[in-house]
Amino acid sequence: MHGFANIDPSELQRLQAAGVVLIDVRTEQEVGRGIIPGARHIPLGTLVERHGEIGRDLPVVFYCQSGGRSAQASHFLASQGWPQVYNLAGGIVGWAGRGLPIGTLA
Repeated sequence: MHGFANIDPSELQRLQAAGVVLIDVRTEQEVGRGIIPGARHIPLGTLVERHGEIGRDLPVVFYCQSGGRSAQASHFLASQGWPQVYNLAGGIVGWAGRGLPIGTLA
């Protein structure tokens, strides 16, 4: 895959079952209100410096509040050569809107 693909919550659940790196790019304040269980927090503003922390062996899914910032993160990581990058369209709002679980950052 060249670039990244937008996925919906159902596709994220399928990827989670197979193994995925899920990254929340929202601010500290936003993350304090809840995250998708299993997500890591790497704020968008730190991604350029921290992208080396993200492995290349599993698909990477970014999300934010509604999908805009995570699309930026997805584009950046794909441009750096990561082979499987996805953006959760609709973000955590779309996830929660389907009644899917919201947790806290561990």
